Amino acid sequence: MILNSRDIENLETRFRANFINSIGGFKSLVLIGTLSNQGNENLALFSSLFHIGANPPLCGIIIRPNQEKQNTLGNIMATGHYTINHVQASFYKKAHQCSAKYPDGLSEFEAVGLAPEYYNGITAPFVKDSNIKFACELLQKVDIEFNDTFLIIGRIIKAIVPMPFVQTDGYINIQQAQSITCSGLDAYHNTQQIARLSYARPNQQISEL
Repeated sequence: MILNSRDIENLETRFRANFINSIGGFKSLVLIGTLSNQGNENLALFSSLFHIGANPPLCGIIIRPNQEKQNTLGNIMATGHYTINHVQASFYKKAHQCSAKYPDGLSEFEAVGLAPEYYNGITAPFVKDSNIKFACELLQKVDIEFNDTFLIIGRIIKAIVPMPFVQTDGYINIQQAQSITCSGLDAYHNTQQIARLSYARPNQQISEL
């Protein structure tokens, strides 16, 4: 299959959505927890998380257009805090169900059967069952004019990772932590590490770590 711009534009709507969401390959799969100013919990599934930098520790997420009410975007803008929680095979169906459009004020935690967890200094709820999770404070919201989406840039202010998953050089073994990944809009995958490789330098052979 070879498609040019016009071909892609003319694809059937759902086919195009699945095709374009799949073409980029595997993506990070996380649940983002927020709390409204009224104290209502919110939990949403995202596959747009990406690393921005380690010093300072920054990450970004892309949020699709929606009104700034009691949902992920509205709660982040109102409180400045949110949590990012890895999804595991043990609760991926519950995570998927968080994509449903529940009424404002109804907690997705309660609706899908996931337990919230709170840590001192962080107003937003974590997912208790998640093995790897961290909290962010909002640094910047960037409007993306091309499709009216938003880039949310956050600074990591608390990380919760059990020591057995953290190697001596700081590498987190997400496979051992049972984190899963996704492709497209609705496909979930376990992972298998092939190898870790040494830092690449000119004229030096790469070795396995």
